[in-house]
Amino acid sequence: MAISSELIRSVTSSLYEWSLKKVPDDTQLELARASERERTDVAKNTFRIMLQSADAAEREDHLVCSDVGVPTYSIKVGTQVSFSGSVRQAIVDGFADLAARIDPPILQMVTHPLTLQRSYVGKNMPLVAFDMVDDVDYIEIICAPKALGTGRWESIETFVYPSLAVIERYVLDSVLKAGSQPCPPIVVGVGIGGTFDTAARMAKECVLRPFGHDNPEPILADMEQRLLKAINATGFGPMGTGGDTTAMAVHIDYSSGHGFTPVAVAFNCWINRRTRARIYNDGRVVRIE
Repeated sequence: MAISSELIRSVTSSLYEWSLKKVPDDTQLELARASERERTDVAKNTFRIMLQSADAAEREDHLVCSDVGVPTYSIKVGTQVSFSGSVRQAIVDGFADLAARIDPPILQMVTHPLTLQRSYVGKNMPLVAFDMVDDVDYIEIICAPKALGTGRWESIETFVYPSLAVIERYVLDSVLKAGSQPCPPIVVGVGIGGTFDTAARMAKECVLRPFGHDNPEPILADMEQRLLKAINATGFGPMGTGGDTTAMAVHIDYSSGHGFTPVAVAFNCWINRRTRARIYNDGRVVRIE
């Protein structure tokens, strides 16, 4: 069998809608844990509102936030997969289907960078990154819409033979510059090394990592803990109301490269939008999150 363009169109459309109406289960659990650790009534109350909003959106089939961002997909293609029909166009058509049918309707967030005209369509929309996975017979699709609050403050800079201290200082400076604008508590993704585009891609992938997965690289695991502690010591707190939880997690990855070392910092807001499904060659669809 082969994966049809009609199935890709349907799944990518549904993934985008799910990401707008459902706060991931692990994120809701992390928000509840953070609430218990907070020491002020204001922070605890902010977390209570967040959790109530997440519950109401899922129960009433509504959007968690009116800023639905722009559709962004990360797709891992198994080498044993075959396709019947278009792939890229199917994703474009899936977004068009979603914009036409979703209730409540979504705002026109796709913006021309030169004219600032807004629409539901645009060059390279949806934004899609593809990668290959050896010896599997499925494609894995992750939808993580990118909204203004987090997208505005993501950053990248290239260093020459930086120390760990220099890298960590840059990550912390990026968080301090963003302040409460990314709607904390945030997830921070960091990509180190490779080339400019490699580092940015790694940072994005790190943001999508579920909670509770220890980094297998001890040097990175230690960096994650140091940075998480430092970020939470800033005191921005949930939605900038002050408190002990500015970030839920810091996830870091690296790539070997040259002496120049790009460092990219990506954010996800408290909703932590991400939803994921696999489409198998035999037509099965398995929703992972």
